[in-house]
Amino acid sequence: MMRLSVLRLKSIANSFWESKPTPLIARQNAAACCGRQVLRSFGTSDGYWLREPVTRSMQVEIVDALHLGDRNRASYLLSELGSGSQALQAADFIYILHYCARTPDPLFVMETWKVMAEKDIELSGKCYFLTIRALCKSGYLKEAFDIMSMERENSDISPTLPVYNNLLEACIQMHNLNQASECLNLMEHQGVGKNSITYTLLLKLAVLQQDLSAVHEIWKEYINSHTLSIITLRKFIWSFTRLRDLESAYLALQQMVAVAFQHKFSITKTAEGRLFDSRLDIPIPPRDEFTRNRYTKNDYISLPYSSEYYKEKDTNKVVKFVMESKKVGADGLSYSGKQFSVPVMKLLRWSFGDIIHTCSNSQNVLLAEQLMLQMQNIGLEPSCGTYDGFIRALVSMKGFRDGMEVLKVMQHKDMKPYDSTLAAMSVSCSRGFELDLAETFLGQISKFRHIYPFNAFLEACHTLDQPERAVRVLAKMKHLNLVPDIRTYELLFSLFGNVNAPYEDGNMLSQVDAANRITAIERDMVRHGIQHSHLSMQNLLKALGMEGMTKELIQYLRAAENQFLPRGTHVGVQIYNTVLHSLVEAKESNMAIEIFKSMISCGLSPNAATYNIMIDCCSIIKSYKSACSLILLNLEDYDEALELLNQARSEGIQPDLVLYNTILQVASEKGRIDVVEVIVEQMHREKIQPDPSTCTHVYSAYVNNGFDSTAMEALQVLSMRMISEEDNNNTLEEYRLEYENLICDEGLEAESQIIEVFKESEYVGVALLYLRWCATFELPICWLPNQSVWAKRLSSDYASTRQHGSS
Repeated sequence: MMRLSVLRLKSIANSFWESKPTPLIARQNAAACCGRQVLRSFGTSDGYWLREPVTRSMQVEIVDALHLGDRNRASYLLSELGSGSQALQAADFIYILHYCARTPDPLFVMETWKVMAEKDIELSGKCYFLTIRALCKSGYLKEAFDIMSMERENSDISPTLPVYNNLLEACIQMHNLNQASECLNLMEHQGVGKNSITYTLLLKLAVLQQDLSAVHEIWKEYINSHTLSIITLRKFIWSFTRLRDLESAYLALQQMVAVAFQHKFSITKTAEGRLFDSRLDIPIPPRDEFTRNRYTKNDYISLPYSSEYYKEKDTNKVVKFVMESKKVGADGLSYSGKQFSVPVMKLLRWSFGDIIHTCSNSQNVLLAEQLMLQMQNIGLEPSCGTYDGFIRALVSMKGFRDGMEVLKVMQHKDMKPYDSTLAAMSVSCSRGFELDLAETFLGQISKFRHIYPFNAFLEACHTLDQPERAVRVLAKMKHLNLVPDIRTYELLFSLFGNVNAPYEDGNMLSQVDAANRITAIERDMVRHGIQHSHLSMQNLLKALGMEGMTKELIQYLRAAENQFLPRGTHVGVQIYNTVLHSLVEAKESNMAIEIFKSMISCGLSPNAATYNIMIDCCSIIKSYKSACSLILLNLEDYDEALELLNQARSEGIQPDLVLYNTILQVASEKGRIDVVEVIVEQMHREKIQPDPSTCTHVYSAYVNNGFDSTAMEALQVLSMRMISEEDNNNTLEEYRLEYENLICDEGLEAESQIIEVFKESEYVGVALLYLRWCATFELPICWLPNQSVWAKRLSSDYASTRQHGSS
């Protein structure tokens, strides 16, 4: 036999004792595990089983001492066992190792190893299995892997599948995906295969990783080489429902029902109370494609979805089908009325319940109804948990009244609804604004774990403007020591932030009261360690604005800017809109303008609501020019923009080049060529000479929309107008010959002369450069810009629009 080195064992033991805290197990007698151990092959009959252990009674004494918590006596007896003169074998320690694996007690199992090493006892596969099991169940994965690597060092020994299953299960329980992957790689390298326990663990791992495709691969692999059992199908259904694959879960359920009616299984319980099939898990030869398809396709399955549900108008249908018991299954087959055993009924009920709960999350009421009916058809009584999922699916689509009908059925059967059922009913009643019923259901909940039903009630109180009803529920929350979440505080600021009724102005008393309320709510947020969200801050600012507390409004806005900036987020447009609206309502126009500028400087883009608020602000200060800029920057309502421009002109306010260029820039960015053309023509009629920015915006508008030739024509016309905007074009005629030479001359002297022109007149210099650029494309230069096809079209369109508007 091959012996392992003492140093290797000591290294593993030292790592175990020094680095692992064990708060639940006394460590006063822990000692380093050292010595030599001789390994025997796994899977052999292990000859020591052929005789009765001579130390059986002492093993029992040691286990009894451990069970009573007397670790000193247990260690003393273990030492006595090792110091005896009789020859010892592994069997003389198996009972102790069994106890350590079952409890688990990783410290004493290593202490036992020390004694076995000192006696130079040959360790069997059973010893290693129990030791690794004790370590795995206690979370000592590193030590378990180290011990298993020692096994692999011995050419006469190799870990068996149960050992790998224990390791894999521990990795999954501790969510250690890296070591789970390592374990799977070792299993594949060793070629140990898989059994039903392995497949169950693989399904748990796939669910942990949220990998639905992995579950489908496991399904295909399993049905290819194993017979589907009712317990295995139960595991697959659990996996499919956790990953929201209703169709696959429903398919597996129908196969599970079919297997249940075959009665070809023997379900028993393990020592831990788990159900398992006592039949041998023997792999079968690979199936052919036709056989495999029987387990992956089902002609009669057509999953109903809730988009069809609104066609149903009979609310009594729910009560009817849960009360009736027909003998026709969901697959159209008549059942014989055979009774299931208690374990099988549990498995079926759990699987039906899992899918019905998934229906509630997916709001698929029709499938939930179909499953409830099938349970009745096969004689399977729904449990309180099943009704919980069904009612939650029902109220999510149809409302609380249908849920109350099912509650009556439960009451008729003397079944008490779960707290989650009552919470769902309360939420549904709150959404239906039946606050009396909602409060009644809240009062029936025995253990409060979630805040959401209270938040739904508070939201309904806010919608109905009934803060007095919210006070009672808040008192109940405090009595139950229920911790609020950020949604709770968002609603509290809406409910209690302002004192006066809507459309009533605040006064000194109400403002003091509002400030005290806001302070109290924020103090409670600090007590529970909850920071402001964007919505809670927005609701707080809205409350201050409704009370007319503009000073506090600005202070809280600045505080919000400082709070959100370290989180890497901006305050947000909605919060700024809330502040701007309150300032405009309070006639604090100058302050609103400053906040608007601050918002722009932060890089935030105003939305339509922002523009509307600021237009109102400009109307208050009678700044039509600013209002024009804002409306046309928004460009959401073109007719309103033109109307406001006309109103400004009628008031004697003449739009200037800066305003028009701003409009052209935004219109170009938004691809509004129609606006660009109207503004260009209006500038021409008002004798507002274009500048280089005008040319850039107009040219870009056409090019960005693919109208390259029109862009060049517009650039020529605007360049000519930069030289002269006179209708008779006398200036153009006067300098035509000179400018033509500068434009068409290919020599370098022409560019130098244009630079000299640029020094005298910037617009003319830029215009000549634009025209020279157009000439490089061999485009003919038109010195009568008003005769351009493009200019004529703009003039005609503008005139017809005005004529249509006046009529």
